[in-house]
Amino acid sequence: MSSLLRLKNVEKTYYGKFKTHPEKVLKGISFEVEAGEFVSIMGESGAGKSTLLNLIATLDEPSGGTITLDETNLNQVPEDKRAKFRRENLGFIFQDFDLLDNFNVQDNIFLPLVLAKSSLELMTDRLAEIAPRLGLTDLLSKRPYELSGGQEQRVAAARAIITQPKLLLADEPTGALDSKTSEELLDLLEELNDRGQTTLMVTHSAVAASHSKRVLFIRDGMIYHQIYRGELNQKQFLTRISESLTAMLDKE
Repeated sequence: MSSLLRLKNVEKTYYGKFKTHPEKVLKGISFEVEAGEFVSIMGESGAGKSTLLNLIATLDEPSGGTITLDETNLNQVPEDKRAKFRRENLGFIFQDFDLLDNFNVQDNIFLPLVLAKSSLELMTDRLAEIAPRLGLTDLLSKRPYELSGGQEQRVAAARAIITQPKLLLADEPTGALDSKTSEELLDLLEELNDRGQTTLMVTHSAVAASHSKRVLFIRDGMIYHQIYRGELNQKQFLTRISESLTAMLDKE
């Protein structure tokens, strides 16, 4: 495997209204994600997790350092080209599904390809591939308000991967779900990763993180620690994660 995503000495500073009282949220973050990895980022609220994800998603710019995705320096992507870059390279699964009720399931899934002006043939071929995998074949004509929470999340996942993104970004994807639906989504993310989808997930949930292959712990804007799943099963990895979180708290 080779590094798909590389962050080197990434910093982010926010300023008050009159450029006073600078707040340094990220303080020299460096790590790499290899193609085919499933990495979780954990940390308390305010640790910088979501800020970091926004920088990788080109929704914000770092104050220092570099972020590279598959040889493209994200700092150098012009602002007017970022939306196109995101469509072509990134997939997103958010805590809120962000589905459009006036579209049926099929059209919601097609949306990023429509924006990319893809052909109907391409859209149909890709949907035929992913709909059965996600259990959506019989739901394509339904509207989002007719679906359960788990079904909505699967639609959101289909929309995120139909573009065949180089990197799938998940921001607290289980935050608004019940335990059963959360487990279904996490199993789905594992399945996608087993099929080669590189995934980076921000989460506060040790259970969610235990479905990944590696966990980075961020604290006070810095990478504090990391652990690999290796040969551990999900339950054993959950124990390791919980122990690491407890150790972090004990050292405060």
